[in-house]
Amino acid sequence: MKIGVYVGSFDPVHKGHLRIINQLLNKKVVDKILVIPTLNYWDKQIKTSLKDRVEMLKLYKTKKIIVNDKYSQCQYTYEILRALKKESKDNFYLIIGSDSTTDFHKWKELDELLQNHIIIVKRKGYEIKNKELFKDAIIIENKDMNISSTMIRNNLKANLKYLDQKVIDYILKHNLY
Repeated sequence: MKIGVYVGSFDPVHKGHLRIINQLLNKKVVDKILVIPTLNYWDKQIKTSLKDRVEMLKLYKTKKIIVNDKYSQCQYTYEILRALKKESKDNFYLIIGSDSTTDFHKWKELDELLQNHIIIVKRKGYEIKNKELFKDAIIIENKDMNISSTMIRNNLKANLKYLDQKVIDYILKHNLY
């Protein structure tokens, strides 16, 4: 089975995340997607708890969209993929945005990461950098997508159009952001 591994803060879950997930599933690039929200291991300022982010993601849980916080404590992506491979013989596909390609060469255990299948979702305004690293990557066109959780967090009211109503209801109910 082909399992997409989508790691991120998902703070908050937005229509861009959902669009990527649905596009990969509808085009049968992968059979299922494992969504893994992370703790704050980089300079991004996460504003909500892991519990709340998991609950927002679970609003979209199906047989093909699996929300898993078991690996959220892993500091690096290679640790997540390593743990998944120990537990399963499935084929794992790391999903990254084209914005992540800029610094991908600096990621921990780069050689190990490159032994995995990689799916790059092109984002508007971000070309794929370090192309030599991604010669075998699956490239998904999604250039009209220019949504980021950071943009939404910085001005929630102005960016509500990028959130699904289920997420807006959750945010209001739990007084987030």
